[in-house]
Amino acid sequence: MSLEKKIKIIKNGPYIVTGSIPLYQQVIVTDEDNHAKNLDYEKEYPIKETYSLCRCGKSKNMPYCDGTHVKIGFDGTETASKEPYLKQAEIFEGPELKLTDAHEFCDHSRFCNRAGGIRKLIECSNDQKAKQIAIEEATICPSGRLVLWDKKTGNPFEKEFEPSIVLIQDSQKKCQGPIWVRGKIPIESYDGQIYEIRNRITLCRCGKSENKPYCDGSHWMTKEQKLNFRKKWGLD
Repeated sequence: MSLEKKIKIIKNGPYIVTGSIPLYQQVIVTDEDNHAKNLDYEKEYPIKETYSLCRCGKSKNMPYCDGTHVKIGFDGTETASKEPYLKQAEIFEGPELKLTDAHEFCDHSRFCNRAGGIRKLIECSNDQKAKQIAIEEATICPSGRLVLWDKKTGNPFEKEFEPSIVLIQDSQKKCQGPIWVRGKIPIESYDGQIYEIRNRITLCRCGKSENKPYCDGSHWMTKEQKLNFRKKWGLD
């Protein structure tokens, strides 16, 4: 009997992945203006029914856990809100599109900056080119911070992902990015609570996030950069 597809967070330890969930590595690619645009396939890992992914960022057997979290006294305390996404999100509307934006989920992969940025694009979403770019930016947002909605139908624009996990490599910042969880895989807290099940979400794998288990960009951002971001969006 196969195990349930799930990610279980171990207190101050790794992510335990069950259910033979495929694991890939993809790299951020940019457009001619050096804006993050898409992700390219790099590698597929052997399928395992169960595997443990490093959460502290110090394993010598990346991406897998090797027990280093115990040696270094890793503090993996989960601090992220368990409120549903839509309760955390702000709403921005244009002629044909509505954007919901929950800043706390942002992993700073920067896919929303092309062509002036997604908020500018939705303001002129009656222009078909602007509308299409906005849809591309929202649906590639790994963290699920951004969700774009069709105002006529009320439906979100979402890619259909098979349950899978992607290790993102950030070519611009020259570092490992977050763990991209796709296809509505349940994520279980160390205490047994289930986080809201979503089509797209990113988990921290550097051990530095201040919004664990989610990625907050700490794999490349300094404390000052994160503070400036929070001030910009009025998060403090």
